[in-house]
Amino acid sequence: MPAGLTSTFDVIPAIDLRGGRVVRLEQGDFEREAVFDSDPVARAIAFRDAGARWIHVVDLDGAVAGERRQATAVAAIVEATARTGTVNVQVAGGLRDAASIAAALATGARRVVVGTAALRHPAILIDAARRHGADRVALALDVRDGSAVGGGWIPGAPARPFRDVLGELGAAGPGTVIVTAVARDGLLGGPDLELLAGCVEATPAAVIASGGIRSIDDLRAVRAIGCSGAIVGRAIYDGRLDLRAALIALAGAGEPTG
Repeated sequence: MPAGLTSTFDVIPAIDLRGGRVVRLEQGDFEREAVFDSDPVARAIAFRDAGARWIHVVDLDGAVAGERRQATAVAAIVEATARTGTVNVQVAGGLRDAASIAAALATGARRVVVGTAALRHPAILIDAARRHGADRVALALDVRDGSAVGGGWIPGAPARPFRDVLGELGAAGPGTVIVTAVARDGLLGGPDLELLAGCVEATPAAVIASGGIRSIDDLRAVRAIGCSGAIVGRAIYDGRLDLRAALIALAGAGEPTG
């Protein structure tokens, strides 16, 4: 969506799961992990009670293993929040084939986020969008040095130029693209506006920003370039960004920009 238009904008708190706990990594590095909570369900309920419409849940163990590892915890989060009808949960990590995508959606999750499988076999993502609906499938575009990377971002993980990935999927792909600037993830240095603007221009899908968000001003900045939402993690856990205040500030149809 071009800058200057109004749109509904979602502030999406993140729950990253590793070993059943809520953690945050710096630039996806598992050696630079901070544990923030031992009860992901309670954390999800707190996000719901703050007014969040969406929660982003990542199975970090699954992202590295290539198969779902935190399925029980994910299902418990969905049961406690999404099944009340007030929260949409999107699930990422370890979704590498049609069966795992279907299983994640069967828990009641509103949307699945597919990254590595889309880089290796784009047809998996296109087929999932056709089977389940484009609005229920998102592409995880995790960008490092101009390339989309998968496999939990570990060394040797599959990588392709991100513009090639967007071009290959085109209008046949998912309705949402979640763009993460790997170099900024977990560092609270601000979003990569140039990367995000390039993605907004390159795809008809809704673009959700991720990586580096630290303030309400950052949220307004990514909305101004046409993003439909932003995922926020560490800034909430560190107390730099009050989720309820952010939701109020970005509520409604947005503000004219440009």
